[in-house]
This record gives sequence, C-alpha cells and structure tokens, in this order.
Amino acid sequence: MTSAIDNSSLLEAEAWQLLEKSIIYYQGKPIGTVAAHDPESSESDALNYDQCFLRDFVPSALVFLMDGKAEIVRNFLIETLKLQSHDKQMDCFEPGAGLMPASFKVHSNGNEEFLVADFGEQAIARVPPVDSCMWWIILLRAYEKATGDLDLARQPDFQAGIKLILDLCLVHRFSLYPTMLVPDGSFMIDRRMGVYEHPLEIQVLFYASLRAASELLLLDADGESYLGRVNRRLGALKYHIRNYYWLDLKRLGEIYRYKGNEFGKEIANKFNIQSESIPTWLTEWLPESGGYLAGNLGPGRMDFRFFTLGNLMSIIASLASEAESQRIMNLFAQRWQDLIGSMPVKICFPAMDGLEWKIVTGCDSKNSPWSYHNGGNWPVLLWFFTAAALKTNRTELAQAAIAIAERRLFKDKFPEYYDGNNGRLIGKEARICQTWSIAGFLAAKQLVANPEYLELISFPEGLEGPGCSI
Repeated sequence: MTSAIDNSSLLEAEAWQLLEKSIIYYQGKPIGTVAAHDPESSESDALNYDQCFLRDFVPSALVFLMDGKAEIVRNFLIETLKLQSHDKQMDCFEPGAGLMPASFKVHSNGNEEFLVADFGEQAIARVPPVDSCMWWIILLRAYEKATGDLDLARQPDFQAGIKLILDLCLVHRFSLYPTMLVPDGSFMIDRRMGVYEHPLEIQVLFYASLRAASELLLLDADGESYLGRVNRRLGALKYHIRNYYWLDLKRLGEIYRYKGNEFGKEIANKFNIQSESIPTWLTEWLPESGGYLAGNLGPGRMDFRFFTLGNLMSIIASLASEAESQRIMNLFAQRWQDLIGSMPVKICFPAMDGLEWKIVTGCDSKNSPWSYHNGGNWPVLLWFFTAAALKTNRTELAQAAIAIAERRLFKDKFPEYYDGNNGRLIGKEARICQTWSIAGFLAAKQLVANPEYLELISFPEGLEGPGCSI
C-alpha cells in the first residue's frame, strides 16, 4: 500500500514538472501555459499549439490556485483583459466589443515584448471563440474564491470588462429563446460537428458565467441595471434548459407520442420535434435510472447525442437539478464502457459515421468516426467528471476514472485525445505533453484529496430570477 502511494506521488511530481515546463513568461512574469509542449513536434509543425488558449488554461489555472500559486492566474486575468476587443463598430472581419481572444502568443521585437491575440482570424475555418469570455469570468470568480483578493474584480477596468461581456451576451436578438445562438465549432468542439445554433455546452457556460458575474458585479451607477438583466436571464435560462433539454425514458416516451405542426401557446410539442427523429440507438441505450441534457434544441430539431462537457458542467453549475444530476451520473455508471472506457472521458456519444458523417462534418478526416471531437476520449474531461462526481457524492466514480487515467497517461506521455469506441488508441493526430491533459489529471487528483476546492468552480442551487415559459 505504501509503495502504491509513493508511486502515485512520484507520478504527480512528474506531471507537475511537465506543467511547469509549459509556462509562458511575459516581461519576466508567468502569464499562462502553452497548449502543448510536444518534443516530437518541430517548430514548423507547431501550428497554434505554442500559444496559450483561454479555455485550455482553465484547468492549469485551477491547479495553480489549488497549490497557492495565484500569481500566474492574476497575471493571466490582467493581461487577457487588455486583449479584450473594444471595437463597437462590429465591422466585418473584426471581433465585436467584449469578445475575448481564443489564444495569444508572446512576440518580441529586439528587447521589447508584446502579446498577439487570435480572435479566430487565423483559426481553421475562421471560427470566433464564443466560450473564451465566459471562461474568463468563471476563472475570475475562482481566483477571488481561492485568494480572497476582492480588489481585482472591483477595479474599474475589470468591472468594465465584465459589462462588455454581458453586453455581448445579453444583446437584443432575433430569438424568443433565452439560450444563446452561436455558429458551429465556436467552443471546445471547434470544428464542424453540427453543434451550431443552441448547443448545450455554450448554454451551460453562459449560465455559469452569468452566475459568476452576479457575484462579481458592483452595484455602482449602472451595476444594478446589469444585475437585474443577469438575474432575469438566469431564471429564464434555467427554466428553459431543465424543461426542454432534459431526456430520460419518460420524456422520450412523451416525444415519441408528440403530434406535429401544433399551433398556439398551450401545446406539448413547442419546438415541433418529429417523433421519427428519435435515433434507434437511444431507446435501448438509455437506462431506466439514467438521463441527460440533449446536445441541442431548436425549431424542428433536437440533437439526441450525449455531450459530456455540457452535462458535467450542468451538474457543477447547478443548472441541472439535484435529481437530474444523479441521473446523469447514473448514466455514466451504467454506460461506463461507452462513456469512460479505456480513458476518461468520451467527448460525445455516439460518433457519426457513413453518410451522416459526410454531410454533418463536411467529410472532415480529423473528425472521422470515434476520433477527435467525433467520439474521441479526452483526458482533460477527467477534472470535470471528478468535480461532478464529488458534487453528487459519487466519489467512487471519480476514483475509478482517475485510476484508469493514471495507468495510461504517464506511459502515453499525456496525449491530447484518444481514438476508438472505447478510447484504446492514442489519437491519430494527437500531440503528446498536451498541457490541459496534464492539468486535468492534476486537478482531478487535487479535488479528490481536497474536496473543498470544488467551491472554486461550482455553484450552489441558485436563487435566480423568475423563469418564463416559451
């Protein structure tokens, strides 16, 4: 037993060394971490893996905060705020006001260093990062909770930055739904995967960032007005997601018996979902005691795929109810081989293949069936899974998933993702020494050892404003 504990400690120390190697310095200060520090990749093959991605840095930041290394997180928050777009013209090919970059890189000109941000102008398919600004607010709250530093978020430039993000997210739009409309590939799934419109992941991050903003906003000249808008959207958003995105066998039975083309306010099939759209795999796959939030919902469209990050984050943020949270974890427990398999955790289930894959992904070879975002297994999701398991008092599930990851990640040198139905193969194009794979493992270990760290990222059942019926 002692030997196993010692070995685990040595492995964690090795992971820490890899994480520290990934740190980026700007003007002599730590400011973030590169996406990957792959010794097998040449400089010309680096693409943008040598940059710091805002979403990628979150697990690294949590690990640093848990270990009392808050300086790098503070520097990151300050410098990325300076990169926030302030262009109110909303001109073509320019990021809108409030948008945070997807990534940044330190450049130098002689002795002078400066940061260059990418808002999607250089990204594959030129996709803007919808989630960056949301993660920034969530991380700012985590920093405040970890350090007790109440002054940073209350500085005028931080309050202005939060309000710019809220202006961007709460803008008037052509929609009757409280959810946020986004293009395909604008978050963790950053390639064409049919996740445009109202994808679950963005709605959950939107909800969590609004919860964080409600804690960070000062009730100054216009702060009370912003807080009122935030609370109204929170209540409506929670009502909408819980009522219309939830799927279990009871709900599936209701959809199966829906009538189509109904008109009026008091109708059951509000989104005109056709019962024939229920996929054949789902009725056998969904266990009696399990359930989950659907991947997407819009006019005449329900995406029945299971998307892991959105469901796990819905537990962490208390967007899912306590009963729903337990049923989501039941689904993991009873479909363990499909969703955890040989490497926690599968990003979505099932994978698209055949004609559906060709049409939806545009024949994307990187997203071939059971690879990358199309059903690949991503070690970074381990920390989300661990946090959700702890929040639902299912610690044994977290420990089992961590044990699987620990057996393979060090031997495989922390790949970006794994391929195959059960995640048995290192991803065909996966980088090794992927920073968020390293940080995700360390964050999961820290959370199990110190469950109080869950408060950095989780939210209690909220007292949001009143909901509304669509």
